[in-house]
Amino acid sequence: MTPDLVLLAWTAALAVIQMLVAVVGCLSQVGLAALAGNREAMPERTGWAGRAERAHRNILESLPLFIAFVLIAHLARRTDPMTLLGEELFFAARLAYAVIYVVGIPWLRTVAWCLSVVGLLLIFVELL
Repeated sequence: MTPDLVLLAWTAALAVIQMLVAVVGCLSQVGLAALAGNREAMPERTGWAGRAERAHRNILESLPLFIAFVLIAHLARRTDPMTLLGEELFFAARLAYAVIYVVGIPWLRTVAWCLSVVGLLLIFVELL
């Protein structure tokens, strides 16, 4: 498997891990009965559980862009050291973002998010 597809797989795995962390946080605050029910009028999650849920939603917003850029670069045979750098930067920044957000460090979280966007842009520029 090519390095770009490996990073794509690891990024998808990160999204799954974030989902599981968010579920554990939700479970700890609302209980299994609420999660197994229709989820109507569920209370808002607070603390680390709320941050885990928001971090998971955030990666879901950027994941389609990452998937599209990586697959286009791969299929068009436009991968090079710059696209790999963008992919590595995106993955590392998203991993850092997830940890930083759940722990609750606001400004550092924003820096990690910005670095993930730079990673996306590095890939996109190589597609032009």
